[in-house]
Amino acid sequence: MNGKLYGVGLGPGDPSLMTLRAVEAITEADVVAYHSARHGRSIARSIAAKHLRADHIEEPLVYPVTTETTDHPGGYQGAMDEFYAQAAARLAAHLDAGRTVAVLAEGDPLFYGSYMHMHKRLADRYDTEVIPGVTSVSAAAARLGTPLAEGEEVLTILPGTLPEDELTARLAATDAAVVMKLGRTFPKVRRALESAERLAGARYVERATMPGERLAELADVSEESVPYFSVAVLPSRVAALPVPERAGPATTAEPVDPARGEVVVVGTGPAGPLWLTPESRGALAAADDLVGYTTYLDRVPVRPGQLRHGSDNRVEAERAEFALQLARRGRRVAVVSGGDPGVFAMATAVLEAASEAAYADVRVRVLPGVTAANAAAARAGAPLGHDYATLSLSDRLKPWEVIAERLRAAASADLVLALYNPGSHSRTWQVGKARELLLEHRAPDTPVVVARDVGGSGERVRIVRLADLDPAEVDMRTILLVGSSQTRAVRRGDGEEIVWTPRRYPEA
Repeated sequence: MNGKLYGVGLGPGDPSLMTLRAVEAITEADVVAYHSARHGRSIARSIAAKHLRADHIEEPLVYPVTTETTDHPGGYQGAMDEFYAQAAARLAAHLDAGRTVAVLAEGDPLFYGSYMHMHKRLADRYDTEVIPGVTSVSAAAARLGTPLAEGEEVLTILPGTLPEDELTARLAATDAAVVMKLGRTFPKVRRALESAERLAGARYVERATMPGERLAELADVSEESVPYFSVAVLPSRVAALPVPERAGPATTAEPVDPARGEVVVVGTGPAGPLWLTPESRGALAAADDLVGYTTYLDRVPVRPGQLRHGSDNRVEAERAEFALQLARRGRRVAVVSGGDPGVFAMATAVLEAASEAAYADVRVRVLPGVTAANAAAARAGAPLGHDYATLSLSDRLKPWEVIAERLRAAASADLVLALYNPGSHSRTWQVGKARELLLEHRAPDTPVVVARDVGGSGERVRIVRLADLDPAEVDMRTILLVGSSQTRAVRRGDGEEIVWTPRRYPEA
């Protein structure tokens, strides 16, 4: 009869944090295995040392390589794969002989641990039990005395070995984070925190619960002193808020340090969170105040301690000035815009107001978003694959005569057209008039992408002939992409119709 395999989580280092079940499994085992570097010292063994008996068979699983180079023909990964296969074979021999094997693992066996490599190779063949352990993440939070995540916050666990740009994006987007595997990666992790504008809140924990434990502000840590067994912690933002003296939402913005204030104009894309960039997600989370058209504000999750200032869609200038006034008092303000804020949206209104002398010292940033034209084009295929022009059919801010003149110019230049704001309840004739103007320069069968609520629950994308474009089917949530003379609509084998514009234009 085969023996049983245990993956035994030992916790973060303090032997008193081992679970009762972990101690029981070690006691029941005939064989105790543990990983170590070539120097032979094993942290896992040291944690469990007082529970080891003289009659235990010990199996040190010694890594052939850690951070140094190797001449293995498969490189580092090849050397490690060969080692794991050989280690699993050694443990399998004990299991086949009927011996119970306990593989010791610091922290939790299935959380960035070496045990998982044994588990993947053995658990399908032998009776196996994994005993969870306190992770270094939990230990670090406990030693800092800082909540990691509260309420609806998202906690992200990251290995420091990720590329720097990837670390930056993920740190910018998340509410709270722990970065593992520091050591040599520490300089990169520190730069990523700084680029994501999260360095000021980052904490450092070294050897949590072990001898030599160290806690510090991460910005104060020297990179030469960072071992592998250390983590960077971005704790809960919500937990850092003052406890309210009375129930109910905050209703006023209290002045703070004026130098801290800024306005960030954030593009949320055409619909929900799938279209939001990591940078924009981070800016929304970090804001004290959200300012915007109520429909766009409703896309942003409610966060404790954050004030929301919704308004009608027709007060862009007033909204921009209000945001700047808040920032001048030291508030961090996110002006929420649909799509891309620089495409018929809020960035222009904010920058126009910010150009006034009263707001010259207020920091203003604009973060891009996926604009409706690109979202609709992706759904339809690639109609914007060559030169194109973007126009708004709304005559609220410019006369129709200007719109008509620009339509004729773009159409005569044979540009694909992305037509924003084509119609509304109060503007019902512009689409029909635009169709007439375009038919003076385009063939009746020119493909037109009619895309409504792209990315939303009411998404509908259709391809019609220019001559068949029905103004009654167009509203403010619709964008029109009108092809050039080169644009093609093709029905593929699966019945799906796609539209694309060749990148190569025919020579005259």
